[in-house]
Amino acid sequence: MIATRVARFAAFKRVAASVAVVTVGAFGFAAAACAETWNFDVRLDGKPIGTHRFTVDGPVDARDVTSIAAFDVKLLGITVFRYRHEARERWRGDCLQQIRSSTDDDGKPVKVDRRLESAAPGEPGNPGESDCLMSYAYWNPALVRQQRLLNPQTGEVDEVRIERLPDASLPAGGRDVDASRWRITSTAPSTGKSAPARQVLTLWRDRADGRWIGLDAQVKGDRVLTYRLP
Repeated sequence: MIATRVARFAAFKRVAASVAVVTVGAFGFAAAACAETWNFDVRLDGKPIGTHRFTVDGPVDARDVTSIAAFDVKLLGITVFRYRHEARERWRGDCLQQIRSSTDDDGKPVKVDRRLESAAPGEPGNPGESDCLMSYAYWNPALVRQQRLLNPQTGEVDEVRIERLPDASLPAGGRDVDASRWRITSTAPSTGKSAPARQVLTLWRDRADGRWIGLDAQVKGDRVLTYRLP
């Protein structure tokens, strides 16, 4: 990206990386085995910039998850930022087993291909990783108990702090939904010093069934990136 666009969209790119990690599925409930497909409209400051499609298929002990995103940010009719991302994940229970992703980050290609081995409870896991590592699986209720999450665009493991926020109402699927909220603050892996926040996200779930229904992110210049169900 040229220098004049770096400052404007650097924070937005970090948001896209975190959001593209998303693997939406059958709400994380053990009984879910049917495929679920959700399509989010993505907006920046209320203006549409693209879509993000999520699909999960299979029983809880062998879920296959697909995430496909396409964003185009325009200024005076000219595309000033283009983002494409596709990720495929294999899960066993709440544990990520394998991930393959391909990203075009405004002309910069990035690929990730990783296998993760989940250790049994009480046994050491992979160096630098927890016994059961998750990606940014907003659909899964266990996400809010995590302290580290894998970023599928980069393959890096982010430190995260997750806090419950007051409940609120959110438009989703053509109606106002009573929703629960969490704040997710991510930082670089710990080096023994206090690290600045990489990104702060707000996760929205339907209070009635725990379903993920939205995501907000504050980006540079007090701009707001939102995911909403049409």
